[in-house]
Amino acid sequence: MNPSSEKFLFDLLHTPSPSGMEEAIQRKWLDYIKPYADKLQTDTAGNAMASLQPDAPFQVLLAGHCDEIGFLVKSIDEKGYVYVEKLGGISHKPALGMKVDILGTHKRITGVIGAKAEHHGGAKDSFGFSDLFIDCGASSKKELENYIAVGDTAVYKREPEQLLNNRISGRGLDNRTGAFIVAETLRRLRQHTLQVGVTAVSTVNEETNMGGAYFAGAGLSPSLGIAVDVTFATDYPGANTDKTADVTLDGGPVLAKGAPINRKANRLLENAAKDKEILLQYELTPKHTGTDADQLRKTAKGVPISVVSLPLRYMHAPVETASLKDIDQTIDLLTAFLTNLNGSEDLRPVRLD
Repeated sequence: MNPSSEKFLFDLLHTPSPSGMEEAIQRKWLDYIKPYADKLQTDTAGNAMASLQPDAPFQVLLAGHCDEIGFLVKSIDEKGYVYVEKLGGISHKPALGMKVDILGTHKRITGVIGAKAEHHGGAKDSFGFSDLFIDCGASSKKELENYIAVGDTAVYKREPEQLLNNRISGRGLDNRTGAFIVAETLRRLRQHTLQVGVTAVSTVNEETNMGGAYFAGAGLSPSLGIAVDVTFATDYPGANTDKTADVTLDGGPVLAKGAPINRKANRLLENAAKDKEILLQYELTPKHTGTDADQLRKTAKGVPISVVSLPLRYMHAPVETASLKDIDQTIDLLTAFLTNLNGSEDLRPVRLD
């Protein structure tokens, strides 16, 4: 990965983007991709879109969601302690003792999630999300209301870091890595002659309602939609391998297989991987994918979909961990796949003679 691309990735990971509050990260995404796109667009959902050859008859939409899980301020008590609601699939279990950034209506402030001292009994074994509270140092509700309000969002105050062997860790790799991958794919495609149109979309709201994907698909009516997301790695102690396929970091991009997936598109992805000697891994999506693809599929007259995922350890924890090698290979795969398309592909599973 070249230094400017890596800098862009870490810039995205540094930028808070809780679901429903993605404006700041979208501006950075658009600024980066602007020199490489034929057309830029936004929409009323908050999506950011960059296209190459937007008038080509065959159009491919690459969706990588930029939002992350977080907290939603529910109430402030009279002593100035903050209580929160889930924003997406966030767990209370890693939260104790963590720092948070509250993106306040009036000012961004830091708080800590209180943890009862072991000397006084420690946390209850059965504690739940409603037991969490944030201490911002305020002495009263009135003081804290100068900074924040009910409905404000918060994320863990956790910066991305590089680990050994080209691994990275931090909060919200799900799925700001996907937003990065679709942008980088478009940047690389700029150097190639394409027979199809490609629109990279940094989608919003995937962690809460997938509304961004619906707006993008409905607005663009693509010939094919590919969701670029993360999936569960199983290569760490205690990982649940009973319900998922075996997926490892550095094992390469992961293709979904199941009823929602267009098998012809998957075969073309597999051919591109073989040509570039990229190893693939697989996950099963029997009923639905749990990604933006589920909404893309139902837009316009119906959109054939595939899902290409990045292996990720510790999903929805503040220390999500992925491999830069896998990120690069996912971009290589998508670039090869899209440059191989000639625009006459028929993705119907059954054709009339």
